[in-house]
Amino acid sequence: ISSMEIEETSSESGDEDLSQDHIHNKGIFHGCYLLVSKNPDFKGWTYIGYTVNPNRRIKQHNGGCRMGGAKRTSGRGPWDMILIIHGFPNDITALRFEWAWQHPGRSRRLESSLLKKKSKETALDYKLRILSHMLTVGPWCRLPLTIRWLKQEYEVSFQPQNQPPIHMPIVYGLVDIQPLPLNEKEVSGNASSKSILNVQSR
Repeated sequence: ISSMEIEETSSESGDEDLSQDHIHNKGIFHGCYLLVSKNPDFKGWTYIGYTVNPNRRIKQHNGGCRMGGAKRTSGRGPWDMILIIHGFPNDITALRFEWAWQHPGRSRRLESSLLKKKSKETALDYKLRILSHMLTVGPWCRLPLTIRWLKQEYEVSFQPQNQPPIHMPIVYGLVDIQPLPLNEKEVSGNASSKSILNVQSR
């Protein structure tokens, strides 16, 4: 996927999980999420995006453009952020995943003939089917990704032929983004300050 494809993307940037796998440091978290509209006038609408802070991002979407939400979601909410895939090593890798998830027919890594929307398939089911396929193909199948259901009532099982790799856990609950420890801020800032500046509003 070329850098031009990344620039063309429209990306913007449950139950409580009591384990520690929901805690992530600010500036290190990179996730691609799926929204579903709860507005009866926009029933079935979905949106795929990228974020470094899911809790802040859903508030922006539900607040509309004036709060930093995406144009495509403004006025069509309220929205539920039902699922997020995280564990990407950096923003570029996550943005490429997001772009392919949004545009499976244009991604060189996906076989578009197998991923066309079926006539009776809902937008949500279609997005989830694409996701399940993406997690089984390279390079994404080799990444240490986590599949997190933020809203467990939306959970669906992966088809037997598209089970995620065994190293990708399926977990539940919200994500807690915390500040970096003081002794790690300087190292992280020097290594990824440019990346964070590019995506800090998402």
